Amino acid sequence: MKVYKTNEISNLAIVGGSGSGKTTLTEAMLLEGGVIRRRGSVNAKNTVSDCYPVEQEYGYSVFSTVFAVERGAHKLNMFDCPGSGDFSGGSVTALNICDIAMLVVNGAYGVEVGTQNNFRQADKLHKPIVFVVNNIDSDKCDYDKVVEDLKRDFGGKVIPAQFPSSCGPDFNSIIDVLTMKQYTYGADGTPATVSDIPAALAGKAQDMHDALVEAAASGDEDLMEKFFETMELSEEEMVEGIKKGLSQHGIYPILCSSASKNVGVARILDFVAGVAPTVDEFPGTPNTKGEEVKCNAAAPTSLFFFKTEMEQHIGEVCYFKVMSGTVKTGDDLNNASRGSKERIAQLFTPGRGNYRQLLDELQAGDIGCTVKLKDVKTGNTLNSKDADNLFDFIVYPNYKYSRAIRPENEADTEKMMTACNRLHEQDPTWVIEQSKELRQIIIHGQGEFHLRTLKWLLENNDKLHIIYDEPRVPYRETITKAARADYRHKKQSGGAGQFGEVHLIVEPYVEGKPMPEVYKFGGQEYKMSIKGQDEYPLEWGGKLVFVNSVVGGAIDARFMPAILKGIMQRMEQGPLTGSYARDVRVIVYDGKMHPVDSNEISFMLAGRNAFSEAFRNAGPKVLEPIYDVEVLVPAEFMGDVMSDLQGRRGMIMGMGSDGAFQKLNAKVPLKEMSNYSTSLSSLTGGSGTFNMSFASYELVPTDVQDKLIKEFQEKQKDED
Repeated sequence: MKVYKTNEISNLAIVGGSGSGKTTLTEAMLLEGGVIRRRGSVNAKNTVSDCYPVEQEYGYSVFSTVFAVERGAHKLNMFDCPGSGDFSGGSVTALNICDIAMLVVNGAYGVEVGTQNNFRQADKLHKPIVFVVNNIDSDKCDYDKVVEDLKRDFGGKVIPAQFPSSCGPDFNSIIDVLTMKQYTYGADGTPATVSDIPAALAGKAQDMHDALVEAAASGDEDLMEKFFETMELSEEEMVEGIKKGLSQHGIYPILCSSASKNVGVARILDFVAGVAPTVDEFPGTPNTKGEEVKCNAAAPTSLFFFKTEMEQHIGEVCYFKVMSGTVKTGDDLNNASRGSKERIAQLFTPGRGNYRQLLDELQAGDIGCTVKLKDVKTGNTLNSKDADNLFDFIVYPNYKYSRAIRPENEADTEKMMTACNRLHEQDPTWVIEQSKELRQIIIHGQGEFHLRTLKWLLENNDKLHIIYDEPRVPYRETITKAARADYRHKKQSGGAGQFGEVHLIVEPYVEGKPMPEVYKFGGQEYKMSIKGQDEYPLEWGGKLVFVNSVVGGAIDARFMPAILKGIMQRMEQGPLTGSYARDVRVIVYDGKMHPVDSNEISFMLAGRNAFSEAFRNAGPKVLEPIYDVEVLVPAEFMGDVMSDLQGRRGMIMGMGSDGAFQKLNAKVPLKEMSNYSTSLSSLTGGSGTFNMSFASYELVPTDVQDKLIKEFQEKQKDED
């Protein structure tokens, strides 16, 4: 393959819902582009994209696949993305790396939830969108109805550039309203015969042509002026107008095909190569300093690594985009993310196995891959010595489903962690977390099927048998009133002993609320005289405010850090459920010490025990994590979804609309969200989606607190 210049390259993300035919379309385009000589099929489990055993097992794409196709004077880098929402990480990566989204719609079913979700993601990232209505040969396909639904859901920017001569099993020709020609394909998609449009379809074609001309003219003042004068544009002028309209998000063209029969595929490639903007026609990408990095082959070289694959007999294959400059075989580059140096020993076109080709260089905007790197991970940036860029522009969706994970054989824990971290490199939406607080290893993902796939990979590829458990909830404990306690630690053992006595008060800490000058307990007043006050933000959230109010030298200042240390130790295990404590003010106001026996350990133990007693008497309460939950569902499911959230102790905060979907906002305890992704799918027939993010900690209801305390006490008895 030759070296393509920046203005000859287009990058496309092929996205769409499950079953829309993306993998079949990719296979047909690879055949048409001469990359493969024989087309595989999903049913036969021999497609180039779905080559992993787990993909063949489930019949779904799990990982995105990147390929390059040459068309005329252009190079098209294409990502075949998974359709299931559980594997949305692949489409999120592709839409961030690519400049154009090719959104595939199943002609038999029209606009589905996958169509909506992928359009929303592409639109959010300001990516031009080209619709491809696939499976026109289905006897269920009604192309005009699909176009009507696309216009209804996505607005007047949706403009057909093609339509089928007829739908159903006899589909073998398309009418292209850009060229105003009919393309008729032979058996198995043999090259099309180009002819004039039949008289019976000429009127429909002319109406669509006029609409396309008007849409093409609307993005350019000169074209608009000519259109008003002549009511017509030449094909070259239309191409220029559509290209500008795409880059300005002013037009969403619709193409049509039967990928399984290879009908219309060649015309799709011609349209994209001829009409789609090239990488140099889009804005640059901001680096972490907010500087826009232009796609310029003459600039210093920067590579962004967005994907890692593991291939048998090869090892790690690292995929990258040339953000600026030109990379050549043998280049020495600096890893800005990890501070190491790398040599690019080999360069390849994107692809799998035998479908990759060796290259000498790649220019800005192009996509390639390499092997045998020492220290490069997904998300890293490599720079030439005269470049100073760092990229971190891909934002993955928050997790929706979590499970505690452990190997059947505890000795395999380290091996399991290594394998999970490797899989995270392949799909960054698998997130592994070692929770010291919960004493569990937590794996986060996008849904039950997502984590079931990870389990399949661990058990079949790594021969690791694992168990999923319900993850514990990170509760917190706090207090609701002030309390006082004192504790004397005294120990004598022949020589020097241990002695320390601490008197302290605890109260709830509220941001901005001043500390009282006088406290009353049991009819006695305690007047405070602040000698020092420090705030300590806690790594698990909230604060500890530590106040020194000791007068008269009752406790030497050198022992105060030891008292603080004892208090911090006790805050790591609250008395109710053993959870972290937070938002407490502690005032040490008195105590005693011994000239010989007092030391740090004595005051640490005295402080810890005094705090523990005071905490128990201060109306301790359990707090639970509350999450903001945003649910998108078709209107007919709103009632069921709302009732389900309320049954999960959720509080409905508001409702609205998002395109054809209704949006529901609620605050829901994390405890109740454990299986929500599965329940929502069941309630809505797979059409509902949701996002969740941490909001705050709130008091649990009394009955829930009583249950948690009882469970903790029984657990302690079992451990004793």
